[in-house]
Amino acid sequence: MSRAAGVEVSVLLPCRDAGRWLPDCIESLEAQTFGDYEVVAVDDGSRDETRELLESWGARNGRVRVLSSDGSHEEGEEGDGAAGLVEALNRAAGAARGRLLARMDADDIAAPRRLQAQRDALRRRTELAACGTAVELFPASAVGDGYERYERWLNSLVGPEDLLRDLLVECPIAHPTLMIRRSVFHALGGYRDAGWPEDYDLVLRLHAAGMRAANLDTPLLRWRVRADRHSLRSPRYSADAFRRCKAHFLTEAFLPGRPVVIWGAGKVGKPLARALLREGVPVRAFVDLDPRKIGQEIHGAPVLDPAGFERLSARSNPYVLAAVGSPGARREIREALQALGRRELLDFRACA
Repeated sequence: MSRAAGVEVSVLLPCRDAGRWLPDCIESLEAQTFGDYEVVAVDDGSRDETRELLESWGARNGRVRVLSSDGSHEEGEEGDGAAGLVEALNRAAGAARGRLLARMDADDIAAPRRLQAQRDALRRRTELAACGTAVELFPASAVGDGYERYERWLNSLVGPEDLLRDLLVECPIAHPTLMIRRSVFHALGGYRDAGWPEDYDLVLRLHAAGMRAANLDTPLLRWRVRADRHSLRSPRYSADAFRRCKAHFLTEAFLPGRPVVIWGAGKVGKPLARALLREGVPVRAFVDLDPRKIGQEIHGAPVLDPAGFERLSARSNPYVLAAVGSPGARREIREALQALGRRELLDFRACA
């Protein structure tokens, strides 16, 4: 394949100190059943053998282009230090020639049919702006109960309605599986550093613009769990950053202008209320089942039991945020609200 030729899929591959895992990633991309793709790899100031591995790969595979972290792509040129993930991703996207942009991390492993399956899905389903896939977290020794619950939740989100329903619980697409139409990516302004996760920010902007995404229900990426993963160390991925992100998008795009009630006066609901207050959105009341909390005030708002919520609803028709961490608790709140005639998304949505 000529380096000047256009391609259908561009794989965006940011790399920093990934030499230990990069060979498995490279092997998985070379084993793809879909052939009309390129890899745009960005070496973001690596201090190990990452650059050498990428250059060797590019020398023997015409599909591969290697960019330096300073934005150049002259083989052998030294980068000027780490530019950061957001800048590396945007540099790769800016150089990409594909109609579709596919994310990949240098420590993960793609199934052979990954690019084929996602490209076929987006070609077939023209209403979708993007799609991800189910994942398999690995190695097993690093996947504890929390990661197993997260994997089950993520892999349960398939159709656009599933992703939209749980959009404010967590990012409903595993970022290394994302494939997005290039026209959509650029219309949204690409990745940005807003002080919270860049992948979640992009997916939220996509939905806020009225576009939709889905996940393929087959695990097509082995997603590596690492104790030194950037998302576990950077303040941009902290719990507080996620809350600020959710509060921002709730305020800007997903709250319908009615009084807000938070169902859950615990470790999820109270911090979310603080984040909403910083966005200028007061909470009218909290709802909880714990008799020790009922009758108290949080941030000036009363804590009600469900009967008190019904009385409040009759007067003011509030919008409810079900803010609890447990999937079982979210299910119970959904059922309680639906029994009261409330419609998910129109009258309430789940947050975490």
